[in-house]
Amino acid sequence: MTKLSSFFSTRQLVLLCLGLLLQTSTAFLATAPSSLPRPSTLSTTSSRRSSSTELSVFRRPEVFGGLRRILFRGAARRRSSSSGSATLDQVETTPVELVDRVDELDLPTSGRVVEFQLTNLEGIPGKTGTVRIQLCPEWAPRGVARFEDLTASQFWDQCRIFRVIPGFVAQFGISGKPQVQATWRDKPITDDPVRFSNLRGTVCFAQGSGPMSRTSQIVIQTRPQGNAFLDAQGFAPFGYVLEGMDIVDQLYGGYGEGEPEGFGPNQALLQQKGDAYLAKFPKLSYITQAKFV
Repeated sequence: MTKLSSFFSTRQLVLLCLGLLLQTSTAFLATAPSSLPRPSTLSTTSSRRSSSTELSVFRRPEVFGGLRRILFRGAARRRSSSSGSATLDQVETTPVELVDRVDELDLPTSGRVVEFQLTNLEGIPGKTGTVRIQLCPEWAPRGVARFEDLTASQFWDQCRIFRVIPGFVAQFGISGKPQVQATWRDKPITDDPVRFSNLRGTVCFAQGSGPMSRTSQIVIQTRPQGNAFLDAQGFAPFGYVLEGMDIVDQLYGGYGEGEPEGFGPNQALLQQKGDAYLAKFPKLSYITQAKFV
């Protein structure tokens, strides 16, 4: 210390220590997990997509068909863009350790529950199951209100689950009656901010043409790791599968993407022709009844 003091004055030593402390704090903050990205646009009618920012969530039967959470330890960092801000694609997160949750996630239960009776599971006539969706107005009040209106009007009855990409999403919400579908298609609702990530088992509206385009189409996230990249595209979850995620996993997905990318229904033709067009896809799972419980 005597030799060091001869080299530096007391004031210089204090400033040096403060500088080292500031540098260490800055480095620590730079490695902290990034916050929920802000919305932009993405259509769920596009092909399956992935992102380096996906939040890994793994299955447990108790919650959504189950969730495990990733614990990030100084694993996220941002690469600055030319404008000085960071976009979703410029955020890298590296899971360091998987941790089982021994307690259930603190999920809202104040909203209503809607029960869906489904049939044609796995494309097998007469194979049925029940799915219950918990609505969360705390997450997306406008989305919840539209979903409740659709349920009250019996819109879901006989709706096909027309787009099922196993391990990614299940999508439904186009009526087999073109005149009914046209009524709802012409009534888009205002967007909700994204307040919860698109984890496996969450439910959100599809946005076929970007912002302010939510009408009646619904997406259930089925990917084990979740689809957190949709957060930044403005897809706001409004609820989650309370019971029956195992049934969701049995929705028939053999047709793949819609025509012409795959062999499933073309959404434009489905909206124009309804049930007459759906006759080409007899294996699709569908909703026989939906009701509040």
